[in-house]
Amino acid sequence: MSISPEASIGQNDVPSQRRADERSAAERAVRLLPLVRQATERLDHVVAGLGEDAVHQPSGLPGWSRAHVVSHLARNADGLVNLLTWARTGVEHPMYASNADRDADIEEGAGRLAQVLIEDLRASSDRFMAAAAAMPELAWSSGVTARRPVPFPAANIPSMRLHEVWVHLVDLDAGVTFADVPQDHLEHLVAEAVTRHINRPDGKRVRLTVELPGDRERVWDLVNGRDDPRHDVSGSAAAAIAWLTGRSDGDGLRGDVPVLPAWG
Repeated sequence: MSISPEASIGQNDVPSQRRADERSAAERAVRLLPLVRQATERLDHVVAGLGEDAVHQPSGLPGWSRAHVVSHLARNADGLVNLLTWARTGVEHPMYASNADRDADIEEGAGRLAQVLIEDLRASSDRFMAAAAAMPELAWSSGVTARRPVPFPAANIPSMRLHEVWVHLVDLDAGVTFADVPQDHLEHLVAEAVTRHINRPDGKRVRLTVELPGDRERVWDLVNGRDDPRHDVSGSAAAAIAWLTGRSDGDGLRGDVPVLPAWG
């Protein structure tokens, strides 16, 4: 049976498009790794400067000391290494053995001396950067799942880590605010925060317009396909990140700013 030239071209386009998508995913992930390293260096500097007494004082998160936040950041790095390993090998490696194990590991770590905490954070951060650097191009397109059973490409993982580091740097309540986030990091942080709110059943119908560096704006619709009134909200990237992550009630934003569902 002969195959028409048109059919042949169409069939060849499928793997070509797949390869292009795989390259795009890899480029997107690799492009973020220097930003992750930069944020990690800022985190290391802040945590190293806390001292024994300060690290065990309350953080900006209810019920957590700064030591809890540092312990969580270390275990998050290791959890993301598990996902990178899953993507690279094709063998399932859950981010955490269970939510209970995750919580227990954070709690155990929070009782450590400040020097042990910083060494743990440095070692886990190094493991994450090494695992990311070792990823083959094709592996970035592999699907994994984190704490929620929703698959996503491994190419999202650097953005997840970047967001985690900056948000919890602010949570340390040690002088860093969202206004301190470098301009080339801001859009990535807003986009990552928005993903937690897209089409949540308990979410608000919001059109969010965010002001970005270079006199740019970007618009996100948090919930679509519903008839309830839409809240139009706008403002700076720093104010939007704080609001989306539950770190503010919308201070600095304009419009009809609703109360969002709990972050987490």
